[in-house]
Amino acid sequence: MGRLKDVLLVNALVVAFAGFTIASWLTLSAWNDNRTIAGLAAGQDIAVNDEARPELLLARGHFLMRRGRLDEAQALVPAIRASGNRQILAALQYDLANARLRRALVLIEETKIDPGIALINLAKDGYRAALSARPEFWDARYNLDVAMRLVRDFPEIEQSSDEPPLETPERLWTDLPGLPRGLP
Repeated sequence: MGRLKDVLLVNALVVAFAGFTIASWLTLSAWNDNRTIAGLAAGQDIAVNDEARPELLLARGHFLMRRGRLDEAQALVPAIRASGNRQILAALQYDLANARLRRALVLIEETKIDPGIALINLAKDGYRAALSARPEFWDARYNLDVAMRLVRDFPEIEQSSDEPPLETPERLWTDLPGLPRGLP
């Protein structure tokens, strides 16, 4: 009976030590991640591995977006999608779409209409991607509505294969109906 107690005590100590080691490693890992996130928020250009936690990738994406490096931030989307965290995927898609919409509005105010329209269309795609990841995301739904009012999506005319293609008329008006400004 005494030998069984000794074996159980040793096993309990081994399990406790293993639990303590795992908890210490997880705490240290979280502390390092938080330090990296704080550094990125403070403006330090800290590289983040594609296999990093989604929170780190989101912080890196925000760092890149604040510096106008939207294509590099867009490259983080597949890594976050692979993590399976739909909440963070929707947040990154939404933030990218907002950054594109802000840049488009600046271009339109500078009368660079065509690049502005292209960025608004990319922003609409980003809002749709955020909504597909998180359908209840009302901020993305609202911003998609605003972007759709800026540049309308017109349905494509379907033609049967035996009909000759219609001639495209020259553009009589712009795709950009106008910028909503303030209250009516």
